[in-house]
Amino acid sequence: MTEFNSKKIKVDNNADSKEPNLPAFLSKPDNAPAYYGFPLVKETETDGFIYGEITDYMDFDQEEGCTYGDGYVQAPDGSRAGLIWEVDEKPYLSVSIQPEEVRWGVYNVGFAKPIQSIDDLIYNFRKVLPLIKEAYQKAHSK
Repeated sequence: MTEFNSKKIKVDNNADSKEPNLPAFLSKPDNAPAYYGFPLVKETETDGFIYGEITDYMDFDQEEGCTYGDGYVQAPDGSRAGLIWEVDEKPYLSVSIQPEEVRWGVYNVGFAKPIQSIDDLIYNFRKVLPLIKEAYQKAHSK
């Protein structure tokens, strides 16, 4: 089993917080979407799906780059799901938490290669996007 150490988190400094001395993800406004207070990475947008960053994808844990992290995906309709990712030989997606009212699930995801740049993040996101789209369709067909 892979041992994971804590990673730096990314905060959306433009997100409104109910309490000025707290980051928005700890004091989010009423009716805020899941993962509010964590930034979307606009460069990843593909077919209306966008990767959202919870842990810093540039927080290298290995010499070859960042090999695991936490994020989320926002669908074209604005709904969101969590992503727990790691580098794996083959892209995969498996359910960690079933869909619920606030999000359409949390998924374990295998990215194809370590991340050293925004281009690597875009590549990995697009590689697993067909699997993410399937999960989205499945969650929304119930």
